[in-house]
Amino acid sequence: MRRVVGAVGRTFITVGILILLFVAYQLWGTGIYTAREQDQLEQQFNATLRSDGSDAPGPTTTTEPAPPPPPEGDAIARIRIPKIGVDAIVVNGVTVEDLRKGPGHYPNTPLPGQEGNSSIAGHRTTYGAPFGDLDQLARHDLIKVRTPQGSFRYRVTKQLVVAPSDVAVIDPTPKSPDDPSAGFAATLTLTTCNPKYSAAQRLVIKARLEGDQVALPAPESNVSPTITEEGLSGEKGSKLPTLLSGLVVLLIGALWWLFFHRHPRWTTWIIGAIPFGIALFVFYSFLERVLPANY
Repeated sequence: MRRVVGAVGRTFITVGILILLFVAYQLWGTGIYTAREQDQLEQQFNATLRSDGSDAPGPTTTTEPAPPPPPEGDAIARIRIPKIGVDAIVVNGVTVEDLRKGPGHYPNTPLPGQEGNSSIAGHRTTYGAPFGDLDQLARHDLIKVRTPQGSFRYRVTKQLVVAPSDVAVIDPTPKSPDDPSAGFAATLTLTTCNPKYSAAQRLVIKARLEGDQVALPAPESNVSPTITEEGLSGEKGSKLPTLLSGLVVLLIGALWWLFFHRHPRWTTWIIGAIPFGIALFVFYSFLERVLPANY
């Protein structure tokens, strides 16, 4: 009986340690990856500005037809929110891989500065948590966005909390509800998980282009967004790699345990710890990808 109780106790302790390691990986380990990706994206974005001459001083906003957006995963804009210290490069796309790099622009919504509702998602807890303090924003707070088309200033109009399936928050806002032909207002919507350390809801910040700026025309295909079944959660990764890597961790862990109990030496422990640690890291990376993309 004592052996059974001891085995159960050791099992719970081991599971607790593995959970703590996963939390540490999410809170700190993922931020290292994002910092490296942001450095590369910043170089890419600056090169884009130099190539079209939009890095020149002074206003850069133009009324030229909007160019096609870059491929998903590429740098698309730079967002700055002075009140909460946000300064990040925005990628095009909201898949798991996209949001690991930084805030992601919902495809098929207008680019910042264009007519319509430009929408951006970002992590609240992991991968550098670019939108970690989004709840601190209030009416009239400033949001600055730079794209190859120009620099744009938005002012926060409201903050709300919605269900992950409530995709209406990224629908375009008509300039005049009574006159559909008047077109759409230039707005900006930021989304992230809510509350912190949970994916039960989505925190949404709505902002509007300042009145002294002229909105650029948006491509017709970007007026009405097309949203996947994942809603505001972003596209998740496949569960199969997570299951397979989890089985590999269990197998290596079991072999390590058997080998160490037959040869209880510190060298044996180290020999088993190395492959187990590598397999565990791979498992954590896949496990994190099945969580909501903006967690």
